[in-house]
Parts: sequence; C-alpha cells; structure tokens
Amino acid sequence: MHERHVNDPGRMVTDAPRATTPVQLTEIQQRLADGLARIDPHHRLLGRPVRYRLIDGQTLEISYRDVPGIADAEVLGVKRLIGAECSCTVAPQTAESVTVRFVIALK
Repeated sequence: MHERHVNDPGRMVTDAPRATTPVQLTEIQQRLADGLARIDPHHRLLGRPVRYRLIDGQTLEISYRDVPGIADAEVLGVKRLIGAECSCTVAPQTAESVTVRFVIALK
C-alpha cells in the first residue's frame, strides 16, 4: 500500500485499494462525511487532512492531521458516527496542532 498526498485538505485519502475495501469501510466514510459538520461546530476536524488506512483487512485507522485541538465531546461524537467500538489517541504534531487517530476493529 502507498500513501497519496492530496493538495485539497478537505479531500479524503485512503491507502486501501478500492477492490478490496469492505462495505463497512465505505459505510463509515459515508457516516463521517454526512455527520461531521453536525458534531464538529468549530471545524476542528472538518476540512482537515484525513487518511483512512486498512490494516490486514481487519482494522481501520482514521487519522486527522493538523487539528488545532479537540474536545472530549467531539471525540465522543465521532465515535457515535463511526458506529462501532473504537479507540482514539491524540498525539502532538506541532506546537499548535495534534494528530487525532481512531482505530476500529472491522467485523
């Protein structure tokens, strides 16, 4: 798999080949695209570079980069949109931004 760089920060990037992407991945991407504006009123995640990475066909990692900060309520909102049990980590990226990662076990 390889990572593609996209100039449009609002565009989603995925490492997963389309032919092998499970239906669940597509459903999660659609729920996030449809609901993120509703649960992210300060646009901390909306419009940020996002990467979907399928790991061994069993785990999905969603990474948002260049996030200025995130509240617990926004993390919980994203987890509700994902609709599956997942974990979230927030790691420093620069002095002004963090990377937010959600990891989901696919069934």
